[in-house]
Amino acid sequence: MNDSIDCDRFIDTVLAQGAERYRDFAWRRTADPYAILVSEIMLQQTQTARVERYFEEWMRRFPTACALARARVAEVLAAWAGLGYNRRALALKRAAEQVCAEYAGVLPDSGEALLSLPGIGPATAAALLAFAYDKPAVYLETNVRSVLLHEFFPQAKGVTDKELRVLLSGITERVSVLGISARVWNYALLDYGAYLKKALPNPGRRSKHHSRQSAYEGSRRQKRARLLEAVLAAPNQTTEALARSLGYDFALTESILSDLAAEGFLRRDGDTWSV
Repeated sequence: MNDSIDCDRFIDTVLAQGAERYRDFAWRRTADPYAILVSEIMLQQTQTARVERYFEEWMRRFPTACALARARVAEVLAAWAGLGYNRRALALKRAAEQVCAEYAGVLPDSGEALLSLPGIGPATAAALLAFAYDKPAVYLETNVRSVLLHEFFPQAKGVTDKELRVLLSGITERVSVLGISARVWNYALLDYGAYLKKALPNPGRRSKHHSRQSAYEGSRRQKRARLLEAVLAAPNQTTEALARSLGYDFALTESILSDLAAEGFLRRDGDTWSV
């Protein structure tokens, strides 16, 4: 952004919209980096309404990074059941293990250190810097993308994240110069973006990187989830027994179970599977 007047006008718009449309969530009532990490991982590809039902119970069961690090994988996956994309739960546990071992249970406050943790990419690292540590960060996620596209690219299609990051970087610098809290600013961006996606045809669809999620019903992803749930509910079943109980082809069941084992979800003991 070269024009500071236009930049300031945009900042004023976002702050006003954010204040009007502020959404109150449990993870916004804390600056605990671990709690914010949990919320950010849960919110990946999952609607806030569903995350609300899981977040507080998760924090009761695993109140600190070290508590999560000590928990059994089966317990973690059981607590995550229903949120989907179970890889996130394993990545969260592995991140907690590293934080507990290397940082005495407290997440680091530098982007480089955060990016070294399992399951933490640029957006999650930026969220932690902004929401836990109130540090300026270029936080580009789906709602923020919608705001930028709506305000700066109202007719354009195929806008790249590279373009948006350059734009957002300049805005973030200006927000910092103006002394605006990174936490307040980024919550305002999120809430304005969430409003735009409901009030208008989703501006995010004009991003070059927008894609429709493939159907879940009948997919391999659904079968993975059901097989994992079946093993959690009744460990030490054979491939044949699991395939028969769920009505799946034996070869497909064996393939999925082997993938789950390779990813750290399951282990094979002879002919049976367990967590």
